[in-house]
Amino acid sequence: MANAFVKKVYADHNDSRTVKDRLSTLIERFGAEGTMINIGAGQTRLHPRIKNIEIEDAPNIDIVGSVLDLPFEDNSVDLVVTQEVLEHVAHPLTAMKEIHRVLKPGGVAYVQLPFIIGDHRCPDDFWRFTSQGIEELARQGGFNQIELETTVGPATGAYRISVEFWAILLSSLTPGLYRYAKGLAALLLYPVKWFDAIMRRHPEAHRIAGGFFVTVTKD
Repeated sequence: MANAFVKKVYADHNDSRTVKDRLSTLIERFGAEGTMINIGAGQTRLHPRIKNIEIEDAPNIDIVGSVLDLPFEDNSVDLVVTQEVLEHVAHPLTAMKEIHRVLKPGGVAYVQLPFIIGDHRCPDDFWRFTSQGIEELARQGGFNQIELETTVGPATGAYRISVEFWAILLSSLTPGLYRYAKGLAALLLYPVKWFDAIMRRHPEAHRIAGGFFVTVTKD
């Protein structure tokens, strides 16, 4: 129940229309015959032909492995998807280079990362990425063809920080109530996210956007 609430209300980056449209386009492009993997997929099944990869075995996981040492040959994968994963990896540049290694020439990686959201250790949470930061990560990883998009805009960024602010404030005297206060704040402040519809295309929206993704192609 709690996980469903987080996914549908609080941390719903993956439900962004921009995200869904880009992933749908990529899956349609490679889905008929391509080799496709979703790194750090959890319980998400984006497409029946996409192989889910996690560091531990669980239902809905096809391959156990780490993004730091992917169990694939060089130049063997057509599409790599990773959503909100590399911030949890101690060496994200190593991960990006691994993604580059396994992609075929002409293959594509979709890499989605957060910017303005709170600490969410599960068990680790190391990094946040500005729009320039995610582009630089891709370049240092070996990619030259880079397309940047905003996952969720400044309204979502403000929402995520505001929820944490009120959760901590309301539970200051009784820290054990933090999760309950956070759930209440997440519900009451949810309409703030709707302002992304008019704010996310603002030329300064990147300053406090919730996150970004890059679509990168291997030369």
